[in-house]
Parts: sequence; C-alpha cells; structure tokens
Amino acid sequence: MLEPLRQGLPPIDPSAVSGSATCTLAARYESVGGARQFTRATLSGWGLDERFDDVALVVSELVTNALRHALPADTAPEPQEPPVRLHLMRWSSRLVCAVRDPSQESPMASEAPDSAESGRGLFLVESFSDSWGWHPSPPLGADNPNTVATPRGKVVWALFRLSDDA
Repeated sequence: MLEPLRQGLPPIDPSAVSGSATCTLAARYESVGGARQFTRATLSGWGLDERFDDVALVVSELVTNALRHALPADTAPEPQEPPVRLHLMRWSSRLVCAVRDPSQESPMASEAPDSAESGRGLFLVESFSDSWGWHPSPPLGADNPNTVATPRGKVVWALFRLSDDA
C-alpha cells in the first residue's frame, strides 16, 4: 500500500517504523466522528497530541470524501470487505494518514464558489499536510496468476513531517 508514497521522498528505514493502526468505518457519515476519535486515541498513544488538530482535519476530509464520492448509494458493499478503512502509520520523522475506499475514480480538487458549503476538502488536505496523493489499491487476485485480477478501489493519503529528514 505504501510503495507509491516512497516515490520522490527520502528512503523510509523499515527499522524506524514506530507504529501503525487501522480502523474500519461503516458507510455512514457518523463514521467521520469515529475516525476523529480513533485518530485522537492513536496520536495520544504515540505522544503526538500536539498534531491532533491538523491531522484530524485531514482525516475528516479524507473520510468524508470517501463516503461522499466513493460509495455508490445503490450498491451494497461486499460483505467480506469493509467499505472504508483509515490507516495511520508513524515513522520517526513522518506520519501518514491513508483512507482506502472501493471507488476507482481519482480524487479531484476543484475550486468551490465562495458561497458553497462544500467542495474544499482536497484544498484543505493540501493546505494542512506536507503532501498528499492517491494510488489504486492492489487488485484482488493480483498475486495469483490463475485468477483474473479484480480492481479494489484506491488509497488516498496525506503525509505529515514530524521532524526534518536528514
């Protein structure tokens, strides 16, 4: 899941990984609050309470986008696979928030009119994180040459630097 994140960034030393946590989210807007609570508890456990406001804003926007744009209203999610997952990963100098959803559509930042009540989510993600991006999730069955690989959606991520990389 993280290979595309490594492109254009200083190498991530596997021994520097400090922690990771994952939360599955139901396909309803109340899940945004649950994602924020999960983020608060995780960051607190990692001693990163001072980063909560910025990270929680980005998590809220990524989860809201996944729920609003990635879940078709007329299709039930597959029973084995939760529709949206939030991943938080910490290294000594970086924190990554990643939201996986079932849509294959690329996230697109758009310019919202001043009077609009929504439409600025990715602008906020870009403003409050050090970088962000997305990539397709690995297809289901991609590791088995005897099956037809089935697309599985995408991962939208945001990176926060915790200290200067050497």
